[in-house]
Amino acid sequence: MTALLPKGSGRGANGLPAEVTGFVGRRHELAEIKRLLTTAHVITLTGVGGVGKSRLALRAAVDMRRAFPGGVWLAELADLENPELVVEAVAKVVGIQDHSARPGVETLVEGLTGRQALIVLDNCEHLLTACAVLADRLVHALPQLRILTTTRQPLGIAGEQTLDVAPLPLPGEGGTPAAEQPSEGDAVRLFEERAAAVLPDFAVTEANRDAVAEICRKLDGLPLAIELAAVRLRALSVDQVLERLDDRFRLLTAGSRAGPHRQRTLRALIDWSYELCDEQERLLWQRTSVFLGGLDLGAAEEVCSGDGISRTDVVDLVSGLVEKSVLIREEQGGSVRYRLLDTIRQYGRERLAASGQETGLRRRHRDHYRSLAERARCERFGPGYLAWISRLDREHANLRTALEWCLDEPGEALAGLEMASDLLYHWITSSRIGEGRHWLDQLLATGPEPTPQRARALWTGAWLAVIQNDLAPAAAMLEEGRRIAERFGLRGDLAYIAHFSGQLALAEDDSETAVKFSAEAVEAQRALGDPEGLVTALIWLSLAYSARGEAKRAVSYAEEAVAVCEAYQEGWHRAYALMALGVELRRQGALRRAADLEKDGLRINRAVRDVFGSGMNMEVLAWIAADEGRFQRSARLLGFLERIWQALGTAMSSFLHLAKYHDECRARTVEALGEPAFRAEARNGAGLTFDEAIVYALQEERPKAEREPAGGPTAPLTRRETEIAELVAQGLSNRDIASSLVISQRTAEGHIEHILNKLGFNSRTQIAAWLSERRRGEDR
Repeated sequence: MTALLPKGSGRGANGLPAEVTGFVGRRHELAEIKRLLTTAHVITLTGVGGVGKSRLALRAAVDMRRAFPGGVWLAELADLENPELVVEAVAKVVGIQDHSARPGVETLVEGLTGRQALIVLDNCEHLLTACAVLADRLVHALPQLRILTTTRQPLGIAGEQTLDVAPLPLPGEGGTPAAEQPSEGDAVRLFEERAAAVLPDFAVTEANRDAVAEICRKLDGLPLAIELAAVRLRALSVDQVLERLDDRFRLLTAGSRAGPHRQRTLRALIDWSYELCDEQERLLWQRTSVFLGGLDLGAAEEVCSGDGISRTDVVDLVSGLVEKSVLIREEQGGSVRYRLLDTIRQYGRERLAASGQETGLRRRHRDHYRSLAERARCERFGPGYLAWISRLDREHANLRTALEWCLDEPGEALAGLEMASDLLYHWITSSRIGEGRHWLDQLLATGPEPTPQRARALWTGAWLAVIQNDLAPAAAMLEEGRRIAERFGLRGDLAYIAHFSGQLALAEDDSETAVKFSAEAVEAQRALGDPEGLVTALIWLSLAYSARGEAKRAVSYAEEAVAVCEAYQEGWHRAYALMALGVELRRQGALRRAADLEKDGLRINRAVRDVFGSGMNMEVLAWIAADEGRFQRSARLLGFLERIWQALGTAMSSFLHLAKYHDECRARTVEALGEPAFRAEARNGAGLTFDEAIVYALQEERPKAEREPAGGPTAPLTRRETEIAELVAQGLSNRDIASSLVISQRTAEGHIEHILNKLGFNSRTQIAAWLSERRRGEDR
């Protein structure tokens, strides 16, 4: 799978930006990196923090992307604190999703085999051993792979080529103007560029040239330090910045002289930035350092208020830190988030530790994200969960940090078990099955005492294990979970344990036992009034009856699952219910209706980017194509699916009992086309991108309402209807939409009805899927 850069700004699925801003000079280093990439397997950029290693690596990767047809990916590791998850993080960026129980590095090697590719591992210093082991394993197994790393010290592996990134060239001393020394003026040019971003009219002139040059010299040409100093021109003149730097460095020389001079200089600048903040801003700086991967305003208010900061003051303090460039403002998915540069975050963490408040802040951080996970679980069956999928993905680094704290802090393992269990669907929809099992296994191992939390964690882990086709551990977890649930009388947990026992039996090709357990789960969930549990049990009861050849019951239970989903406006489960119904109708020969159902499910799975669910829909469509004698189409779909299952690490995962249909379809297609023609068509399918494969599977020519009209990507909707459609896609209720736009709820409902009528849709899920396709159309 070739990773392509997006056409707009921002970052693509490969993590690379479309362009590298703030990049000045570095021509020699850039040329040397490009040369090394043609000869060495591992190139490491070393240098002090703030020297610009990451930006230089990004620029090299963007410039060299055409030389690596197998893909160029950026794995940003600054937010990752657990070395055991390095492989998982890299695999996620590369697009190799861990749905198998094999060691992750084996899946990564298999997925990259034969590719001429480049992986950038950014900020490795705190994970040095794990990155070194991974890089050494990958380059020995994959001779065409290149790895570019940024770190403060070399990895120390055989064949590694290192390049020390020096500070930017400085203007000559003795009053020689920087403009007359173009080879030494990069530091001044960076200061001018960043200052102009703050003050559009700013320019280096004869009047301020010497002061600017002196600032750059005193900051030793460190790009981060220069950028931080330039930002101060919001409030100070160039001469005032220079004067304050002089004061700060005099204080510094009275302190420790043990560290390298550049590090002392950068530390001094951050000290100075810290002291320019008022007392409450300093407190907020310290407290926001407990977050990884950024935070939103709600999180800042919840975690950082109290003990000197009023909740109502947080928004103004956040604005103040944004103005001072301590917090960086970013828009993601229609919401505003804030993040700290890693160096700034580490500084804040040191201050927080010195204050004695770190443990309390980390507990409040954990409590916030534990509550977030619980809310997502409570709202995961209904129209709002599409928004939760994106939100949890954005917060993944914070969720991981909270779980790590639960694991490390005595007495917090049960809270961690609850949180990891609440995140069940997050592990699945974000393709982090292996990581979900990691947290559950680690937390379960902290204490074997039977508790209700342990019972739920056991069946949660069992489902993830079944998805990975790791059936023996799944059976053991279900058995232990059953004993605990019976001891405490946990009827809800017993219902889920019965359901997953049926799923396990079907994976073992025991349809009779699968029917027994699934029917038990259905009746238990009906009695409990749990629509989510009922739907999942109905889907698997339908599949179990289909495996036994009992068509009427298989159809009846699948249709009931679809009906429950529609009653609750639930999209994701509905996609799987439609898939199960399509499997049985295709088995009966109702090919057209089966194909329509699979396409409806595929549109939903496309909207939520569920690769596995999309793969199952396309499997059934491939079988139907062969049934209809359209063997070229079947071969192309099978070719793409081979790549999907290889990336996921297991063919059809928990639906492995359907593999016989895959094998029959492939055999018939090969027989009809001949082996050479089949392989040629399969290669054509394997060459499709994920989005291209879905368009091909759906046979789009898009429906009239989905075609790109002349008025733009979201026409024929009006501007207000487009705005409301975006809020619908984010999962907001009618009441929330009305409140957000300051209109009545009746007016919002009327707009939504008009949108549905214009587009020819009958559900909010279809609006979300349509908008998702429009955005992808803009990027193509």
